[in-house]
Amino acid sequence: MGGMVCGHNDVVFMSRLREADRHSQNPLVRYFRILGPGLVTGAADDDPSGIATYSVAGAALGYGALWMALVTFPLMAAVQLICARIGLVSGRGLAAAIRDHYPRPYLYVACLLLLIANVFNIAADLSGMAGAAQMLTGVPRLVSVPVLGLLILLGTVYAAYATFARYLKWLTATLLAYVITAFLVKPDWGAVAHATLIPHLRWDSLYVTTMVAVLGTTISPYLFFWQASHEVEEEKARGRRTVAARRGASAHELTDARLDVTTGMLFSNLVMFFIMLTTGATLHASGRTEIETAREAAEALRPLAGDGAYLLFGIGLIGTGLLAVPVLAASASFAIAEVFGWRSGLDLTPRRGRYFYLVFGGAVIAGMALNLTGVSPIRMLFLSALLNGLLAPPLLLLVMLVGSNPAIMGERTNGPWLNVLGWLTTALMSVAAVAFFVTLR
Repeated sequence: MGGMVCGHNDVVFMSRLREADRHSQNPLVRYFRILGPGLVTGAADDDPSGIATYSVAGAALGYGALWMALVTFPLMAAVQLICARIGLVSGRGLAAAIRDHYPRPYLYVACLLLLIANVFNIAADLSGMAGAAQMLTGVPRLVSVPVLGLLILLGTVYAAYATFARYLKWLTATLLAYVITAFLVKPDWGAVAHATLIPHLRWDSLYVTTMVAVLGTTISPYLFFWQASHEVEEEKARGRRTVAARRGASAHELTDARLDVTTGMLFSNLVMFFIMLTTGATLHASGRTEIETAREAAEALRPLAGDGAYLLFGIGLIGTGLLAVPVLAASASFAIAEVFGWRSGLDLTPRRGRYFYLVFGGAVIAGMALNLTGVSPIRMLFLSALLNGLLAPPLLLLVMLVGSNPAIMGERTNGPWLNVLGWLTTALMSVAAVAFFVTLR
């Protein structure tokens, strides 16, 4: 048996058997077994940039941005599901699926924009992690930034990221402290419900800038590429090593992907909602409408953790950063490697994946270098989210074109609801970006 080589049909058949076995399990057990790329993506979305942006939004606007958690949930779930379907059906990442069907110059520009946005986001996340480390230990940022950056770089290249991420996901549970705090501070739940269900829109620079930043950190460009590529990596782990073996997806696989993505995005948006609610009910209510340091953002957790608020906030910020920075660097590496036909994958050795890891390492090192600018961690995190919001529209356009292309997706093109929600998201992000520039004057 060990000397036999399985053909394509054998690999696919055995893989389908494993899928059928997964679907024969107890429903609750099956549910937790199918959680994977979508849950990791949702957890990575609540990175230090997201935590800072939601904290700034709650402090600045009070409950004024709560409605965005409700509105963005179906939009981001639809976009991420389209990306997951692209990876599952085409058997390739988003950039590889684009490469053979759309003008190369457009793809080059899109990947360049992605790389720029990711470097800023990595810089912002490292800055936020370093700010939390300084708050907890007193170690200056100029020391902790390179230490954290090198730890992430070496750990991801030389260790199994899947194992690394599996443990780090538990650190994101610290973010549930915001849920508990929200109930401890006893907000006016009538006002909370009103602000959530009936948006009070304003046309001023502060409101529009905050809205664009929240949209940018919620519907982030790097997550589009990461979701599709992560689905492909999962397929490889199941034995489907070639594009031919991965091409196509069963109804069960697409159903699993929908449940996985929906769960991840729901978790992400619940955390978003309660961070804004908690900071609105504590910081904004006490007149602290501007946040410049991690220590100030941590104050929102004082009703729950008392003097331990800094510890709880710091652990959450560092944990989410350790999860998100490899995702940020890897999403750019996947995109660029797919464009040029290089080997890609977090399971590759440094020798076999040298170009993939060269982009990965370059993005992390560039993010480390940006921290020498001296911008405050919270401000850099907020600016990163703003940049993502401005760069999302052209990348969303690509996602929608690929998801609707029969040459790529066959019979699995976007259904009516995915098209409606996907194009609505593209339009909303475009309008928000235009509004940002208009209100700057």
